[in-house]
Amino acid sequence: MGKGSMKVIAQNKKARYDYFIEDTFEAGIELTGTEVKSIRQGRVNLKESYAAIEQGEVFIKGMHISPYEQGNIFNVDPLRHRRLLLHRYEINKLIGAIQQKGYTLVPLKVYLKGSLVKVELALGKGKKNYDRRADIAERDAKRQIDRKLKESLRY
Repeated sequence: MGKGSMKVIAQNKKARYDYFIEDTFEAGIELTGTEVKSIRQGRVNLKESYAAIEQGEVFIKGMHISPYEQGNIFNVDPLRHRRLLLHRYEINKLIGAIQQKGYTLVPLKVYLKGSLVKVELALGKGKKNYDRRADIAERDAKRQIDRKLKESLRY
């Protein structure tokens, strides 16, 4: 794996279903050695995770990293809050968006970029039920159109 290569470890597919994604940020994450080893094995879950800003720092909460089998005493709490590493101007931008426009910070995916573990963080606005239904209807319509086109090309 080269320096610029990217290997996705975990994705939060439900995030795009539940939120309108406005902007994304790439953030580093503060981890212990056994957590990194566990992530490399793909043992991370983003399903119930979210990010919050506390005292000018961004933390990811609810992200589950399974304990590393050979880690014994070095393993930490799998659900502990982990600090995200962002530039000060990015944090200030996030603070402004959250306070003034009612956005939420949602982690979209965890990936390896070279030897570093990164988190893709999104600024999202919650969808209402009717928005979700409209998205599903749109997806179904597109699927039917594609199916009809494929059928017509066969004959």
